[in-house]
Amino acid sequence: MLIDPELGYRAVVSRDARFDGQFYLAVRPTGLYCRPSCPTIAPRRRNAEFFPTAAAAQQAGYRACRRCLPDIVAGSPEWDTRGDLAGRAMRLIIDGVVEREGVPGLARRVGYSERHLTRVLTAELGAGPLALARAHRAHTARLLIETTTMSVSDVAIASGFASVRQFNDTIRSVFATTPSELRVAAQRSGRGRHHTTAGRIRLRLPVRTPFDAAGILAFLAARAIPGVESARPGRYARTLRLPHGSATAHLRPAGTHVECTLRLADLRDLGTAVSRLRRLFDLDADPAAIDGVLAADPALAPSVAAVPGIRVPGSVDGTETIVRALLGQQVSVAAARTAARRLTEAVGEQLPAPEGDLTTLFPSAAAVAERASEILTGPARRVETIRTICAAIASGDIELHVGVDGEALRSRLQSYPGIGPWTAGYVVMRLLGDPDVLLPQDLALRNGARILGLPASMETLIEHGRRWRPWRSYAGMHLVRAAGPTV
Repeated sequence: MLIDPELGYRAVVSRDARFDGQFYLAVRPTGLYCRPSCPTIAPRRRNAEFFPTAAAAQQAGYRACRRCLPDIVAGSPEWDTRGDLAGRAMRLIIDGVVEREGVPGLARRVGYSERHLTRVLTAELGAGPLALARAHRAHTARLLIETTTMSVSDVAIASGFASVRQFNDTIRSVFATTPSELRVAAQRSGRGRHHTTAGRIRLRLPVRTPFDAAGILAFLAARAIPGVESARPGRYARTLRLPHGSATAHLRPAGTHVECTLRLADLRDLGTAVSRLRRLFDLDADPAAIDGVLAADPALAPSVAAVPGIRVPGSVDGTETIVRALLGQQVSVAAARTAARRLTEAVGEQLPAPEGDLTTLFPSAAAVAERASEILTGPARRVETIRTICAAIASGDIELHVGVDGEALRSRLQSYPGIGPWTAGYVVMRLLGDPDVLLPQDLALRNGARILGLPASMETLIEHGRRWRPWRSYAGMHLVRAAGPTV
């Protein structure tokens, strides 16, 4: 990732918050790195250095600024726009793969040797996989230290450190202070702490504004599966299947952040849960860049003005996403939801400790492969496709995670009978957060195009949509919204 020093310095001088999380300013005389919008006086140009990641700044010997808190910002939208090796690896690092599987596991998932992966990440992002994972752990740790009442040992576990000693050493190295001093400083500055109970953690997930919270809540509510999800005005909750156990999550958008309450069976899953929920709500999107491109099309400009900051819902589980996409082929949203409810009631796993409306995990791929034929109704070909694809997921023949190559996944999925361009594109868009997927096969999308005065045939819509690059996924959300509620 190349950063133009002159453009970077202009963003720093103007304290442009749009670039927070996208690059970092380091100030040589102070030895600190900051977000571009840091309220302190901008350094002289010759004293400023720019880094693509916090890990790169830390590798160069800089410490995080205590005033602007550069690590507590929305994540970089670049990891979704980039489908290359660095982008795919960074998505997996944020999901906690290095903590669970080490660098060998990360390299295996992206399909390269450890040496090549380290070389590419160092060249592109300024740090290798271990340093990038360490920076992410430090970010999570600081968030927990400053905003919860969790004990130091629990914070160390939840943020992915192997030991309390390693945790303490990292905090001192990155922030030049101790965990207890960070907590005291946060209390003095008025950054509130949320009391935690056994397994329950309350967090604030930052978001770039504008943020169309109402739109994403409506999308999820219309498709919510009873037992797995719960939707109420202004709120959404769901169960999560995580690497070390189950969890429940309650989310409530609140302006510049989303309030999140998690109940985890295992604290080690905290970082993964937060990463997946951020992806579900598309919190790391860059609305200024997206809206700027889409509003340049006169046909979309009124919709962009009416709904600034539109988001593309993501995914918390690859198996769930593809099964629900297949259930939704050529049927209404309500019919797909009914089929998903029937499947979940039959083979979904019950939570050890149900929480209100949240009682069930979406079925595993193995369970669906075994029982789909006896549970699901509808066209026999679709049922067989669901059974076959879930058997492939369960056996490892298909990998569904945020580090897979988008084009390779699309091609692999379409090699199965019953999976066409719409289903494959929809899965890539939601699972990988690909911002540039247009689904002209979608009837609702074409109806919305017609309402907005756009060409409604697939061929002409594809041609017109070239002007929306690289944000065609978001343009599609505007078109579907224009079509009105789907029943």
